[in-house]
Amino acid sequence: MTEIKNLKFKIQNWRKGFTLIELIIVIGILGILATAALAILNPFAQFQKADDAKRKADLSQIQKALESYYQDYQRYPAQNAPAVYKIQDSTLGLIDWGAKWGTYMNVVPKDPVATDHYVYYSPDGQSYCLYASLERNSDPALCKPGDPKTKCTTAPATGCGNGSIACNFGVCSPNILP
Repeated sequence: MTEIKNLKFKIQNWRKGFTLIELIIVIGILGILATAALAILNPFAQFQKADDAKRKADLSQIQKALESYYQDYQRYPAQNAPAVYKIQDSTLGLIDWGAKWGTYMNVVPKDPVATDHYVYYSPDGQSYCLYASLERNSDPALCKPGDPKTKCTTAPATGCGNGSIACNFGVCSPNILP
């Protein structure tokens, strides 16, 4: 009789666990849910969106510094050499992206992608345009270099990174209309 009670107890304990098939089904369902969540959230696109937002914010900060510079000198900083597209301060010299710019900016922002960079264009010191290359081709703010309907009329065709990436987003001084 004691043996039957022990056997009954062992069978009841054994039934409290999951079978291998039940575990496989649960793992399969969790895998499907995880795949669906990744497909919906698309983390790669979210990183691109974040980088593009940073580029837009960076160009806005640089614009504010350029306007302060204009208030001080009644002109915008010169552009040093056409192929370099960096800000040339009359007192400090060439300002690198990511470096300090006197009293105007503690750090001049640089593109979040190490191989890309922003472009500063000022042909006469009375106007300027800043350009970047956005990663998301679906961004409504995109423009095409040379397109007279956008603010990318003076954008270099391949100046926003490694000499091969086109600038597709631009902001200009207030006296330039698209």
